[in-house]
Amino acid sequence: MRAGARALVGAVADRRPRLPGRLPRLRGVPGRRLAVQVVMAGCVLALLPSAWTHASASDRLRTTADAPAADVAVVFGAGLWRGRPTPYLADRLDAAAELYRTGKVKVVLVTGDNSRREYDEPDAMRTYLTGKGVPDGRIVSDYAGFDTWDSCVRAKEIFGVDRAVLVTQGFHIRRAVALCQAAGLDSYGVGVADVHDSTWYYGQAREFFASGKAALDAAFKPAPHFLGPKEQGVSRALAALAD
Repeated sequence: MRAGARALVGAVADRRPRLPGRLPRLRGVPGRRLAVQVVMAGCVLALLPSAWTHASASDRLRTTADAPAADVAVVFGAGLWRGRPTPYLADRLDAAAELYRTGKVKVVLVTGDNSRREYDEPDAMRTYLTGKGVPDGRIVSDYAGFDTWDSCVRAKEIFGVDRAVLVTQGFHIRRAVALCQAAGLDSYGVGVADVHDSTWYYGQAREFFASGKAALDAAFKPAPHFLGPKEQGVSRALAALAD
């Protein structure tokens, strides 16, 4: 009996699973590690343009109250609704009108899209500003500001602006300053605050992707969609003030 019991216990013990002294290497681990490294590198590269715009504008952001004096304010277009400025564009124009009223700027350069006969951002912006008390002779229109880079290059190369206060939304101002600096335009930015509605969140998300194009524009400096001959509107407006 005792011998049989011992034999039964030994048989059961032999059937227990035995842990190996060393775990085997998992298949595919090197491939997974490489994939993780690739994803991490991609994330870093994706964030670099946004980091560049923030660094470029870090010490150049102001409010309408503490903006430095400059001859020119540049206001970027932000769309029309039934021929009138959208609320976001109206906020930009209100800030520019305040800069003019307080003597921070002497001339307002409005830059926007007039690629179609029925769509004229600069003229709508001019009409709005004159309604806010800015004299028509102190407003200059750029009808080929199709994007931020084009507006910056044209302000410098076509309108002869060397230093300006840029006016746009807070989510756009860093990219605007970075691009104008890259275009050779000494610039400070006034970022207009807005209600955090769906348009604001869309603008924030769009900036993440737009910063990539901005970095390429700054690096390769492509010609604007339309350059054209030099314009004397800004110099004439400033000369009229001196007379």
